[in-house]
Amino acid sequence: MIDVTGWQWLNEPKSWTAGDALNVRTDPDTDFWRITHYGFIRDTGHVLAREVSGDFRLRTRFAGAYTHQYDQAGAMLRIDAENWIKTGVEYVDGRQHASVVVTRGLSDWSVTPIADADQVSIEIERSGDTVTVRYGVGNDEPTTMLRLAYYPPAVPTLAGVMCASPDGPGYTVAFDRLELTTG
Repeated sequence: MIDVTGWQWLNEPKSWTAGDALNVRTDPDTDFWRITHYGFIRDTGHVLAREVSGDFRLRTRFAGAYTHQYDQAGAMLRIDAENWIKTGVEYVDGRQHASVVVTRGLSDWSVTPIADADQVSIEIERSGDTVTVRYGVGNDEPTTMLRLAYYPPAVPTLAGVMCASPDGPGYTVAFDRLELTTG
């Protein structure tokens, strides 16, 4: 059961439900990106998050019906519109990729192809000034390290799940795990 009590939306989608899973239908023309390579700024993707300070671990598991270029789902940390990290699955050139975008004024993006999977798990762990991103495919726990990045240590941040459809008409994603532990 996904309990969203105490969680808040940034860019709430038109269609979503919470029960056994958090089911979201992404709105079209949604994304998070800042300038690099493409020259535009987008801050329209969907995020369901809680504010946390200090060290924490966020874990989620999700399945998406990705169909269009850059359909994406996963997890996000966000201080403000210019400082954030998003990670998860991004659908690029007809394949699923494990993806991380780190933004500090400008976005940088890294991807690695993964086998198309029914489900993917993501873990973001913040310890001091470091964020470690791990993933797992299928029923695997998120144990494969994808990225180690700087993240300001003492700043309150939103931590939660995200999804977006930059180029397509929208798609459906189901998050059946959403855990945020602090300390």
